[in-house]
Amino acid sequence: MKSELALYEINNNQTNLIARNSVIVGEKEGDKYLEGDKKTPEGVYELTGKKTELDQFYGPFALVTSYPNTFDKALDKKGHGIWIHGMPLENEEREKYTRGCIALDNPELEKLEEKIDLENAILLTSNDEFEKAKKEEISLILSSIFEWKDSWKKSDIKKYLTYYSNDFKKSDGSNFEKFSKYKKRIFRKKERKRIHFSNINITPYPNSLNKRMFKVIMDQKYKSPAVDFKGKKELFLEIANNEVKILTED
Repeated sequence: MKSELALYEINNNQTNLIARNSVIVGEKEGDKYLEGDKKTPEGVYELTGKKTELDQFYGPFALVTSYPNTFDKALDKKGHGIWIHGMPLENEEREKYTRGCIALDNPELEKLEEKIDLENAILLTSNDEFEKAKKEEISLILSSIFEWKDSWKKSDIKKYLTYYSNDFKKSDGSNFEKFSKYKKRIFRKKERKRIHFSNINITPYPNSLNKRMFKVIMDQKYKSPAVDFKGKKELFLEIANNEVKILTED
């Protein structure tokens, strides 16, 4: 099966193809769950850095991905060190597969790095053809997020919990039952809260669970008598039966 890496630029809500390259991926098909299973993970990842002075086998450098992300950890996925890297520098023969990384020709790797902003680039990996988000899906997600925020602000625990899937699980292993008990205890205090979201970014989330999933990341300001927080809020959610359900959050 042929694998490829396509680079897109988003401008005025339009995606423009910048480059397309053949790549080598993990030897085994399917989503990554175990350390050493030789599979390339499916999902949405940030590029967290650049590694140089590596063994010549990996080419001139490697771009490091954020695998495992919050959702991966909630699913108890194992493994680490998933990179986008190059080919051997010493003309050493390269296997037809990697152990889970994404590898491409060195000149194309260098061109890729020149064209992306590491701090803002998003990597989507999928075994199937990528499906873009529809306008109605984005509208549903946005309206649900603000309704969820409103119920949170008002400490309306009954409505608040309707936005969570029964399959909800945090990265520490806490399931929906444990999470709901904790939130009920917090919401009983009826604390006054100020919650503000901005810079909301919604990305379709390829996955092996046959779910229509999205990753949402946004800037959050939260202030109550007990907590004053400014930072990133991350949600992994699905659309099922025209409803938005949160699968995990950070």
